[in-house]
Amino acid sequence: MAHRQDYIARMELVKKNRINAGLVSERFPKVSSIIINMTYYQKVANPVLMERTINILPASYAYFNMECMIKDCVNGGFDLTPAIADLIKNRKKSGKGKLVCKGKTSPPSPEHASVSYEISIQYAKKSR
Repeated sequence: MAHRQDYIARMELVKKNRINAGLVSERFPKVSSIIINMTYYQKVANPVLMERTINILPASYAYFNMECMIKDCVNGGFDLTPAIADLIKNRKKSGKGKLVCKGKTSPPSPEHASVSYEISIQYAKKSR
C-alpha cells in the first residue's frame, strides 16, 4: 500500500511539474518540433536498456526531465532542459550529449544508469 501511495504522490508531482513548465508554444514560440533520440544504458553485462524517440510538438509540455529506467532509483532522471534551452537560444538545429543519473539505488551503485541523446529542433518558418 505504501508503494502505491509513493507512486501516486510521484505522479502528482510530475503532473504539477509539467503544468508549471508550460507549453512549448508558450516557452519557445519559434519552435515547431523537437525530436529527442535517447539510448538508456545501465551498469551490467548487457548495457543497453532501451532506445527511445520522443516527439515534442508546440502543444506539448515544455517538460524535458526523463525518468531513470532503473527500478529502484530514487530522485534520479535526466534533465534535458538546459541542453534544449541552449540549442534554442543559439538557434541550433541539433545537438547531442550524455548524462549520468544522480539518483540513489539500493544497494548504492554510483553511475548506475546513463543516457546518450541526440536532439533535433525544427523552427517555424518565418512569415513574410
